[in-house]
Amino acid sequence: MIVDVRNTVAQNLLPTLADNSVHLVVTDPPYFIDGMGDEWNKDQLNKLTERAGTVGGLPVGMKFDPKQGKRLEAFMRPISDEIFRVLKPGGFYIAFSQGRLYHRMAVAMEDAGFEIRDLLGWLHAGQPKAQKQEHHVLKKLSKGILTKKEAETIIASMGGRKTPQLGPGVEPMVLAMKPTNGTFVDNWMKYETGLIDTTQSLDGKFPSNAMAVSRPKKNEKGDGNIHLTVKPVDLIRHLVKIFSKPGQVVLDPFLGSGSHGVAAILENRSFIGCEPEIQYFKIASERIRAAQKGSEKNVQDD
Repeated sequence: MIVDVRNTVAQNLLPTLADNSVHLVVTDPPYFIDGMGDEWNKDQLNKLTERAGTVGGLPVGMKFDPKQGKRLEAFMRPISDEIFRVLKPGGFYIAFSQGRLYHRMAVAMEDAGFEIRDLLGWLHAGQPKAQKQEHHVLKKLSKGILTKKEAETIIASMGGRKTPQLGPGVEPMVLAMKPTNGTFVDNWMKYETGLIDTTQSLDGKFPSNAMAVSRPKKNEKGDGNIHLTVKPVDLIRHLVKIFSKPGQVVLDPFLGSGSHGVAAILENRSFIGCEPEIQYFKIASERIRAAQKGSEKNVQDD
């Protein structure tokens, strides 16, 4: 089994790959909210999130700037063009995104030539970010903009309402597919892609587009894994099993701390990944090497 984890950015890695050489792409690109974009700086983000879970003075994800989505789309379009080129016909492209920017991710993928097949959802408990607004009313009172009676009336009328953010329970993924070459059967005969394994299930039922998997705990992440958005290996393994088969090639152009590589190795797939942050690259490399050793040991034991 070949593991190719390169310390380079996606824009440099993808052009080095041959046309129609990858069976599946599963990736978790930058979300383009509050500094988590192409200017990603882990040290700056860690400092900001340590301050009561805030980025830029607001809870993570609280800044609603339409430019974020446009920047995400512009960033993902050339990458999706390259992914379209390297994927085999019928190959699947799964990308995590953020709820309010999901549509921009999907547009970038669709405009690159992909068929948008579904919206997948990782179901997990998240930290509510909605905020009460009474303090803003009281600030107006303190500045003399409102009288005490006016402030009390406004606060009473709000009835404890908060900013429009329901508790996060689902993290979306765009499921796209490169068009098949001919019929599904014709495409499968040539590339062994385009069809899914519906025997794979998280709950004993027919696999759903809603996938309930717990957030990764410390023992799964590994010591020293400081990445902010680590995905659970079991979730990625589930995706890998449904959308590819053993021995095929899985690509992640945004490796992060390596969960996707670990999942691919544990499911007997070859893996290609890249990560520009040297500290994350080291963490990912260690996790993937450990998965390789465990996989090789299981083969020997069998």
